[in-house]
Amino acid sequence: MTETCYLNATGILCAAGASYAELSRQFQRPGKTLTQSSAFSIDGRSLPLGMYRGALPPVHGAGDHWDGRNNRMAQAALEQMRPDVEAAIARYGSHRVGVVIGTSTSGIGDNEPGIRHWVQSGKLPDGFAYSRQEMGAPAAFIAECLGISGPVYGMSTACSSGAKTLATARRLIRSGFCDAVIAGGVDTLCAMTINGFSALEAVSDSRCNPFSRNRNGINIGEGAALFLVSREPGPVFLAGVGENSDAHHISAPDPSGQGAIGVMRAALEDASLGPEAIDYLNLHGTATRLNDQMEATAVHQVLGPQVACSSTKPVTGHTLGAAGAIEAGFCWQLLAQTPPTSLPVHLWDNQPDPDLPSLNLVQPGMPQSVRYVMSNSFAFGGNNICLILGKSHETNI
Repeated sequence: MTETCYLNATGILCAAGASYAELSRQFQRPGKTLTQSSAFSIDGRSLPLGMYRGALPPVHGAGDHWDGRNNRMAQAALEQMRPDVEAAIARYGSHRVGVVIGTSTSGIGDNEPGIRHWVQSGKLPDGFAYSRQEMGAPAAFIAECLGISGPVYGMSTACSSGAKTLATARRLIRSGFCDAVIAGGVDTLCAMTINGFSALEAVSDSRCNPFSRNRNGINIGEGAALFLVSREPGPVFLAGVGENSDAHHISAPDPSGQGAIGVMRAALEDASLGPEAIDYLNLHGTATRLNDQMEATAVHQVLGPQVACSSTKPVTGHTLGAAGAIEAGFCWQLLAQTPPTSLPVHLWDNQPDPDLPSLNLVQPGMPQSVRYVMSNSFAFGGNNICLILGKSHETNI
């Protein structure tokens, strides 16, 4: 029998808040979560960004070379579940606990001022640490904070990174390398990313509008979500995973949706579930013309038009390497919370695109009884993953 892995605890922060109570309120009565910052203007044009506006603690328990916004955000998520993590380390030993963290830019935003100084002056400023922007930096930082000596590494597969760490954590536990894994994703805003997506003409000047006929691009965001994964029973279990890499195009999805269809079906098969078992789907839902077309086609073909679904990116922005973990966190909340919370409302202009298959987008007051939820993440290069999370008999909220 295949070993079940549980998501025992979690920590999360993003533009919508830094607690599940805050997130639940935003997903039912969305307020102003996106920020326009002159610090990230493009040709004098400020874009709406999913910027986390709360305080972040300075790093502690690690060297000063780790200090920066990206690692502070990772630490803030870690602190929300630190007692559970420390209990796991005490139980299993530091050598039996792993750390796998997804990111797409790591601490590049922390180092951009230093690079700017180097361009202008010919030398790097005191305190500049290239290691902050390495893709493995968040994982190494967390491991150093906690004194973990098990497997430690980063994952950077663009917008699927955070979700893929949960699949990796399950493999590490099932293969016997670890008894517990800290997995998730963290990404912070940086000028390189915002300029890059702007050059692709993929960003919107207003709040993104997934699956609308008027959709015109994404909002870049930032955030972090971490999980403690183990074989010990907890409130939520990782029921199914589907992964593939269709390699259709470096930045555009396969319009037929075959990559997305493949991972959704693989996740259902891995979970030994039929499509009718899925009570809610968190859509990748970026609000670009091509992604929404592809995903609507795939959802309609695999799950049908009746499954309740929504994109949470109009509230959080697209948090890139952290998105898959953050959105899995929203699904975790739906399953773990007692009494149950409502499904995240799909925030848009209610103008369907007649060229897209019909979807059952969540409206306020929609019934929320859930046993299994699915979350999609699709990345550049056709790197796709679908997660299915299930409700267990254990709850801790």
